Amino acid sequence: MKAKKWLAALGVTTILAGGVLSGCSGGSSGSSEGSGDNVEITLAGWGGNPSETRLLKEALDSFEEKHPNIKVKHEVISDQYMDVMKTRLIGGEAPDVFYLDAFEAPALIETGVLEPLDDYVTDEFNVEDFEQPLLEAFQKDGVTYGFPKDYSTLALFYNKKMFEEAGVEVPTTWDELREVSKELTKDGVVGLGVAPELSRMYYIAESLGGEVVKDNKANFGDEKVIEALQPIIDQRNTDKTAVQATDVGANWGGEMFGQEKAAMVIEGNWAIPFLEDTFPNVEYGTAEIPTVNGKQSTMAYTVSYVMNAASEKKEASWKLIEYLTGPEGMEIWTSKGYALPTRKSVAEKLGFDQDEKRAALVAGASYATVWANGVNLPTIMNNFNNQFVSAFLGKRPLDEALKDAEEQANKEIGE
Repeated sequence: MKAKKWLAALGVTTILAGGVLSGCSGGSSGSSEGSGDNVEITLAGWGGNPSETRLLKEALDSFEEKHPNIKVKHEVISDQYMDVMKTRLIGGEAPDVFYLDAFEAPALIETGVLEPLDDYVTDEFNVEDFEQPLLEAFQKDGVTYGFPKDYSTLALFYNKKMFEEAGVEVPTTWDELREVSKELTKDGVVGLGVAPELSRMYYIAESLGGEVVKDNKANFGDEKVIEALQPIIDQRNTDKTAVQATDVGANWGGEMFGQEKAAMVIEGNWAIPFLEDTFPNVEYGTAEIPTVNGKQSTMAYTVSYVMNAASEKKEASWKLIEYLTGPEGMEIWTSKGYALPTRKSVAEKLGFDQDEKRAALVAGASYATVWANGVNLPTIMNNFNNQFVSAFLGKRPLDEALKDAEEQANKEIGE
């Protein structure tokens, strides 16, 4: 989907052209900021759990203490976040600063509604401190449009008791994982819980050198992609050692693992507080994902703070982004481990790089594949997911399913 198609979905195709929004207020009341003036800026994002809400408030309070002339109005958009943001951007009512997921970033960058941030950056901000793959997700043609506020990678979660009883070691290669899964599948427990969707399968799909997306079009019908994914299909339908959560009456991998219906799952940082709160008696460990075809890899999911290009309060907006993605603000926000810090120095200061549960997740940040690839990834993802699940459930051969899905995706993309 091209940038104009992205806007056309909302019924408008040209409103952003020619700097139409250049005089808009960016959703904040009052006139443009001046040196020393009191100013209010709006920060918008989606909601989090109560602990995350408290941490963000703490960070915003700290920012306002250091910048007494800047007031931050925090707005939570609970439902259909990106739909709401797109509508407000088109209507000239968007906030000054807002969250942007890497998955959505390429399309939004193309429209020109985001303020380039490089000219605001000072040496003291230390861009080199960010994990490079996470930063690159918000760059295009060498220009930075957002700084990542947090992230999670994927790691292998394994049940220590089950491993001990089966007498097996934590696998370090995918071949080992497949063999270990056979030993662990017994007594109503399956070896591996799988999330059969592109956001989780992407790094495996490209492990043999194939490309899921090529020239901004679906390419997952590539023989190399199919060959790379076939072992996942075989593990469920031939080995009978892998299932998805719904196969065992669970809603997602963390729940399936907590209920001890799977000895291993591949999940993100979000699973740690969930397991602590919901299944505190499950003894588990985490490890970096076993190498796939000899390659160390994982996925990363990240969100940045971005500035509305139409904001009349850019200086204050940058100060907020600078603080929240700087060492001090990031340390407050990530201090409890609900999200991981995108700055290496903060991860080290908080000890996450040595943490028993989180070290494997932090280690993956430097080599992760970020869940983002061009403006058409949403269309590509939807078509992949629809057909990959049918192959995972044994209803269709994988090659047939993915080739049909690729054809449909590219038909929808057009041009």
